[in-house]
Amino acid sequence: ICQIGLAKYENGLLCDEWTTYIDPEDYFDPINVAINGIDEFRTQGAPTFLEIFDSLRSYLEGAVVVCHTQFDRAAIRQATKRYNVCEPKCIWLDSARVARRTWKECAWKGYGLYDVCKLLGYEFKHHDALEDAKAAGHILLAAMEQSGLDLDGWLRRVRQPVDLTMSGTSAITREGNPDGALYGEVLVFTGALEIPRRKAAELAAAIGCEVASGVTKKTTLLVVGDQDIKRLAGHEKSSKHRKAEELISKGIPIRILRESDFKELVKLTSEHT
Repeated sequence: ICQIGLAKYENGLLCDEWTTYIDPEDYFDPINVAINGIDEFRTQGAPTFLEIFDSLRSYLEGAVVVCHTQFDRAAIRQATKRYNVCEPKCIWLDSARVARRTWKECAWKGYGLYDVCKLLGYEFKHHDALEDAKAAGHILLAAMEQSGLDLDGWLRRVRQPVDLTMSGTSAITREGNPDGALYGEVLVFTGALEIPRRKAAELAAAIGCEVASGVTKKTTLLVVGDQDIKRLAGHEKSSKHRKAEELISKGIPIRILRESDFKELVKLTSEHT
């Protein structure tokens, strides 16, 4: 580590920042110098990692720490081992994983820090630690606005597949349990769910619902992911959502539920079974 930069955000706003060069007490590889422009002359007289560690820990301890890819996290871990100090206890969130789950253009390629910021129209000085930290924060804030997910929501979402709607979900169908309280209901899922679609289908089938892949006149329940409800706000709804509303306008009795409503329905139904 030859430079550290931290940008602290509260309620979506940058409220503090801190940066310092670090004397790595190590050899400067010309390849690394060519990337970030930092050499032994730039860090001459700078503190060592051990000398700034208490300041660093005061920022990281107990916080959600966002970095783009796992490089920074690995560097911090290696440095703490080298200097025999305890790694700060914090929750790491990879903004590259966030970007891959927010914008289709970044799902399988182009999710590097520079590429994502270019997509978002955010200009910054790449390979400067503080600028990179601010960029990672900007990506997370943009993803939160785009998806409707809050910080806790993203901590869960990054543990799920990149594209929940493309992981074989359209083919997932189930027959309802004849003994279930909701036997006779025909349920369809749409949008990105917090729980895996396959698990959601199993829960629905267990309480009696037939799980179908598409909306038809036989559909009685449509479950929409909570984040889709927040993001769409009545606009750009999924084709299933639009078709359900069209059928409702024609008198077909379809009820539209949020995923959280569905979970509560499953819980209540199971308790009374």
